[in-house]
Amino acid sequence: MHKIKLIGMFGAVIALAMTAAGAPQESSNPRFGKWKLKSDRPAPYLNIMTYEPYGDGGMRITIEATNAKGEKRKWGYVTLFDGKYHPVTGDSRTEASAVEVVDARINKIMNKTGERVNVIINVLSEDGNTIKNEYRNVDEDGNETVSHAVYERIR
Repeated sequence: MHKIKLIGMFGAVIALAMTAAGAPQESSNPRFGKWKLKSDRPAPYLNIMTYEPYGDGGMRITIEATNAKGEKRKWGYVTLFDGKYHPVTGDSRTEASAVEVVDARINKIMNKTGERVNVIINVLSEDGNTIKNEYRNVDEDGNETVSHAVYERIR
C-alpha cells in the first residue's frame, strides 16, 4: 500500500513538473493574448488580433474584423521570427507574411503581395498593454503611405 501511495505521489509530482515546464513557454512572449483596435468608429466596427504560441518559439497571428456594414473577415499567418515568409490564409490582399525581431519590444512585419512588400513596425509598450503599429504601404505606382493604429490588450 505504501508503494502505491509513493508511486501515485511520484506521478503527481511528474505531472506538476511537466505542467510547470510548459507554462513559461506559453507566456514567454509578452504579445500572447487578444488585442482590440482602439477606434472611434461606431459599432459594429471591430478589429481583434490574437497572438498564440506556435511550434518551437513561434507565434500564430489571427485577425478578425467586422466593418461598419457588419461584414466579417478573418485571416492569419504563423511566424518563427526568422524573417521567412509564410502563407497568409483567409486574406486575398496579402500572399505571405514574415516577421523579424528588431528588439525586445519591436517586431518588423513584412506583408508580401507579388513583388510589393508592405511593412508594419509593431511596438509593444513598456507595460505590455498596448501595441502601436506603423503601417508603411506601397501602391502599384510605388507611392508610399504611412498610417498608425493602436491596439489595447483585452483582459
